[in-house]
Amino acid sequence: MYEHRSEPLLPIRLFIYRFLWHALLAFALISLALGIGIIGYHYLGKLSWIDSFLNASMILGGMGPVNELPSSAAKFFAGCYALFAGLGFIAFASILILPFAHRFLHTLHLESDEK
Repeated sequence: MYEHRSEPLLPIRLFIYRFLWHALLAFALISLALGIGIIGYHYLGKLSWIDSFLNASMILGGMGPVNELPSSAAKFFAGCYALFAGLGFIAFASILILPFAHRFLHTLHLESDEK
């Protein structure tokens, strides 16, 4: 998927396609994570769909929950979902940064080969 160090730098047009692919993958994973949160808050937390969306969005955004949860199962889900969201944020950011980091490191390696 990525060019080897002996290969030339990827042209900018193909690099943009690579970044768009990574952005699409990150968006799909964020959507999946949001869906898991919405379903969990709706069924375990007994919240309406819009309140479930709000709580899941706030947790994924790092802000924290909005509504009080009625049961221990809902609170356990919220805790696990918050941990998942924290690790997910790191994964989503890594997916978006990866093409730029690879291109930067590949450029540095190309310069060292020329000298």
